[in-house]
Amino acid sequence: MGAAIPILLLALAGILVGGAWSMYRQGAGRGAVGLVAVLALLAAAGGVLWLLPGDN
Repeated sequence: MGAAIPILLLALAGILVGGAWSMYRQGAGRGAVGLVAVLALLAAAGGVLWLLPGDN
């Protein structure tokens, strides 16, 4: 399961980026688009950080 988590986080980030772009193109409020974009950035950062070697 540990190897699948970064893949799932990066996939979630991609879905959220697409959702933010779609919301932006449909004229959604800036706050809602910003929130989805921030969640996408957090998911992407989590996926990348999970892949970094650690002291485990």
